[in-house]
Amino acid sequence: MKEKDRTPASDERADRLAEVFDLVGPLYRRAHRKVEQDAPIEGLSVGVRAVLTMLCEHGPMTVPQMGRAQALSRQFVQRMINEAAARNLVESVPNPAHKRSSLIRLTEEGRVAVTALIDRERALLRQAGGDLSDAEVAACIRVLSHLLRFLDHVEVD
Repeated sequence: MKEKDRTPASDERADRLAEVFDLVGPLYRRAHRKVEQDAPIEGLSVGVRAVLTMLCEHGPMTVPQMGRAQALSRQFVQRMINEAAARNLVESVPNPAHKRSSLIRLTEEGRVAVTALIDRERALLRQAGGDLSDAEVAACIRVLSHLLRFLDHVEVD
């Protein structure tokens, strides 16, 4: 924003958006710890949970696609895939679109594990919803999506 475009309203909005960022960090870290606390049930790390959930939602993907979708390095995603493959939760299959970049897909064991984890998380989130309205949740999603798109150009590798 150019200095001449600054207004009291834009400054106030910037302050409020800073509050959003200040809340997202601790929220993410606490959610991360909660997943780790519950991980012994399925034995999944937060990173493995992230790739399994993505595969469950989007179907087979390449490691670079997963990295871009989650703003994670390809190296980190590959380590999580290797961990999941060692537990027979995912498998590599040929990619008709790209011979050197295999598609990763869930195995049946992986689908069962991630479905159980998602079901347990949704039960917890039903409690977390409390008295929030659908409109408030939609507004939150809209704001966070806007901020994510705003930072979409930031490289993760």
